[in-house]
Amino acid sequence: MIEFTFWDIVRNLVFATRWTVLLSVAAFAGGAIVGVAILFARISPASWARRFGSGYIALFQGTPLLMQLFLMFFGLPMLGLRIEPWTAAVCGLTFYASAYLAEIWRSGVEALPRGQSEAASSLGLHRFQELRLIILPQAFRITRAPVVGFLVQLIKSTALASILGFEELMKTANAINNATFEPFKVYGLVAVIFFLLCYPLTQYARFLEAKAAAR
Repeated sequence: MIEFTFWDIVRNLVFATRWTVLLSVAAFAGGAIVGVAILFARISPASWARRFGSGYIALFQGTPLLMQLFLMFFGLPMLGLRIEPWTAAVCGLTFYASAYLAEIWRSGVEALPRGQSEAASSLGLHRFQELRLIILPQAFRITRAPVVGFLVQLIKSTALASILGFEELMKTANAINNATFEPFKVYGLVAVIFFLLCYPLTQYARFLEAKAAAR
C-alpha cells in the first residue's frame, strides 16, 4: 500500500478534474454543433431527412452510453481505425449529447406559435432565413433551462470515460484507491467534486425555469 496524505489525494483529484471539465466542454460544444444539424433534419420538409433525424435520435437515446463508448473505442479498431481514449470519449459523448440537444431544441421549435412561421413567410423570408432570424433564437431561449439541466447530466456521464482508460477524475480516483485502499475517502472526495461542478448549474437551471414561468 502506498502512503498518500489527504492533501496528496485532493491535489491529484483536483488535477484530474480539469480533464473532466475539458471533456464536458468539448462534448457539449460538439454535441451542440451536431445537434443543430440533427434539428434541421428533424424539422425539414423532406420526409427522408425527418426519418433520418428520428432514427439518429432513437439510436443514441435508446442505447446505453457505455455501449456507445465501447463501440467507439473497441469497435472502430476492428475496422482499421485506430482511436485514442480521448478521441473516443469526445466522439461518443458528442453523439450522445447531440441526440438529446436536438430533441430539446425541437420541442422549443414546436412550442412556438404557428403565426411565427406565417409572419416570416409574409415578410418574404425563405426557410433558412426564417429559422436563423426568427425560429431558432426563440427556441434556444425558451429551452435554456433543459439545456443546462442536460449539461449536468453530461458532466456526470464523463465518469464512464474511465472505462476507456482516459485519465479523468474517475480513472484517477480508481488508481488512487487501488494504491491506498481507502475507498470511502477517495470516492467521497470525488462525489464532493462532482457536486461542486453540478450544483451551481442545477441552481442556474432552476433560476431559468422560474424566470420563464414568471413571464
